[in-house]
Amino acid sequence: MALQIFRTKHIFSHDNEDHVLKRCLSAWDLAFLGVGAIIGTGIFVLTGIAAATQSGPAVVLSFIIAGLACAFAALSYAELSSSVGGCGSAYGYSYAAFGELFAFIIGWDLLLEYGISVAAVANGWAGYFNNALTAIGLPLPDILTKAPKLGGLINLPASAIILMLMVLLIMGVKHSAKANNAMVFVKLITISIFIGVAVFNVNPDNWHPFMPFGWFQTLPDGKTTGVLAGASLVFFAYVGFDAVSTAAEEAQNPQRDLPFGIVTSLAFCTLIYIIVSGLLTGVVHYTDLNVSSPVAHSLTLLGYNWASALISTGVIAGLTTVMLVLYYGLTRIIFAMSRDGLLSSFFNKVNPKTQTPIRVIVLCGVIMALIAGFMPLGDLAELVNIGTLAAFVLVCLGVIVLRITKPDMKRPFRSPLSPLFPVLGMLSCTALMAFLPSLTWLRFVVWLVIGLTVYFGYSIHHSRLANTD
Repeated sequence: MALQIFRTKHIFSHDNEDHVLKRCLSAWDLAFLGVGAIIGTGIFVLTGIAAATQSGPAVVLSFIIAGLACAFAALSYAELSSSVGGCGSAYGYSYAAFGELFAFIIGWDLLLEYGISVAAVANGWAGYFNNALTAIGLPLPDILTKAPKLGGLINLPASAIILMLMVLLIMGVKHSAKANNAMVFVKLITISIFIGVAVFNVNPDNWHPFMPFGWFQTLPDGKTTGVLAGASLVFFAYVGFDAVSTAAEEAQNPQRDLPFGIVTSLAFCTLIYIIVSGLLTGVVHYTDLNVSSPVAHSLTLLGYNWASALISTGVIAGLTTVMLVLYYGLTRIIFAMSRDGLLSSFFNKVNPKTQTPIRVIVLCGVIMALIAGFMPLGDLAELVNIGTLAAFVLVCLGVIVLRITKPDMKRPFRSPLSPLFPVLGMLSCTALMAFLPSLTWLRFVVWLVIGLTVYFGYSIHHSRLANTD
């Protein structure tokens, strides 16, 4: 009974709070929010890596498959964000549906997702930053732009940008829908330039063979390849769509606007991914795309150095915003878990001068800078994906559980055809997890074991739930 009372007060009391966020976001604001969060390293970097190593020109099919899995999960996010709470956190959703232990596990999982996402985006940012320097004749040596696994010493630009964002977050950063819309405009201009140049330089011969690696196969070294393995990798391109669901409390009409924002942003980005990946493999043979900045690289090979430099500049600006939002989200998840007693109270201290959790910001910044500097992008993206997919599975399951345990709970938006769509979301996300390499699974299991050790060694004895009981 104490558990149920605590969960009810902890999760379902937002309607009675004194401070309610202003409902000011329109349906199009939410759609732009989704596009701004989704378009990043996935389209500008991983498209080339997936085409070169896993899917070939059939990378377009990989994007479609990953997009469908995200669509089912997105509808579950929309339902929970409009009914459980305005924060939109899978950590809070899991607390409502499954209790403290599962909430901790998913929160611990989100730390991996957000932390590694920042490092992965920083890798993509570094590739385009060095490409821009190369275009003006000031390239950095390979030893300072590649991880040790790739023959370098450290990816210095990737580490440096995270440390710069760390300083910015310590000072305090405010975001608005207008700023996000402006950044989306920059990204779309960048993509339009590539499409405008590439569409007149397509060589259909580059699309043959269309599916050189088949649908799926496991190599002797444990790595996976094929269209389905490519879908598991390019899934990273869709990470961030849940940003739409987190705006439920600020949406003018969540029941109408949330599904519009989610579906519109996902459909638009999927279309953009198909067009860009199709053109990218059409203007350059897929075997030449295993580079850190494939979109700019392809234009350089075509002789359009001006377009390559312009695209690099636009991508740098866009990826910086993505990193900043992900970094901010990571610190807030740690702060929330610490406030609930699941992590040390050391992490919920706010600096009285800057009104920011400086301890968390600095610790996360240093760790992520080291990861970005010493781990290659491919390994980072796969690790992000398995954590994100696990979170999506639990969110879809949460919809089903709460439909049974809380049938009378107010739901401004309901996932259609439930439980069919949530079940399809669980199955598709689980399938994409299965196509990831065994080494990625091993790393994920190790991370969860560490988390369970923290929970049973510390969290269970210090949580607010334990104090309430």
